[in-house]
Amino acid sequence: MSVDLPTIAILGTGSMGGAILSGLVKPGVTVAGGIRVTNRSVEKADALRSDAVTSYATSVEPKANHLAVAGARIVLIGVKPAMVPDLLREIAPSLEPDAVVVSVAAGVTIATIESLVSTPVLRAMPNTPAVVGRAVTGLAAGTRSSDADLEVVRALFETVGSVLVVPEEQIDALGTISGSGPAYVFYFIEQLTATAIGLGFSPEQAAIMVNNTFLGATELLAATGEAPAELRRRVTSPKGTTERAIAELEKADLKGLFDKATAAALARSKELAAGA
Repeated sequence: MSVDLPTIAILGTGSMGGAILSGLVKPGVTVAGGIRVTNRSVEKADALRSDAVTSYATSVEPKANHLAVAGARIVLIGVKPAMVPDLLREIAPSLEPDAVVVSVAAGVTIATIESLVSTPVLRAMPNTPAVVGRAVTGLAAGTRSSDADLEVVRALFETVGSVLVVPEEQIDALGTISGSGPAYVFYFIEQLTATAIGLGFSPEQAAIMVNNTFLGATELLAATGEAPAELRRRVTSPKGTTERAIAELEKADLKGLFDKATAAALARSKELAAGA
């Protein structure tokens, strides 16, 4: 499938910006006018530069961000939340009138961004599986963005996975599920691996068992289209070993723990929005 996108600037090409960039340079994706990216260090800027990517280091080129956004139709803000307001003040005079500013910064509201630039604004919340093209990205439109703006930004994020369009009031909550979710999965893998080692398996054996069990289970879920509860029931024979194990997990009230964990993440998102 081919995807045609307008000129794109990514300001702050860290882990998430770099993951999105990896989707934009895939075969089948055409970015008219090219991709411009900025980073603080010369080393990182050099590593990202290619025939398709113009890369600037802000440490040696004071006008790097201005050069990147000049002529860009989509401007992706990838810096840390605390840095977003100053960056927007810096680039506001150089933005094209039809540029769409897209922030992936947790906790920074559309209202805050719209108060600093005069162009359309959207918020996005992608997650780290973007690196392997399996991201889930939440996308929220601003008060000045059009349906066309939303669709072109949706097409951008679809180069690295799936996109959910949600109201902004749900973006932070989405971040506690899909944004932080990979860390929850890795934490489960980490703990189950430790349990396997405790049962006498080597770290290598434990990794094979646990990593491939998680991978196989998720691929089975995707392939069958069945609900996870149904697939769990099929593994859980009456009066069997899995049933006994699940009973112990239910005693731990995992749902309650997830409620507390996501509430804590949501509270932190609000703190970030307040500049804490």
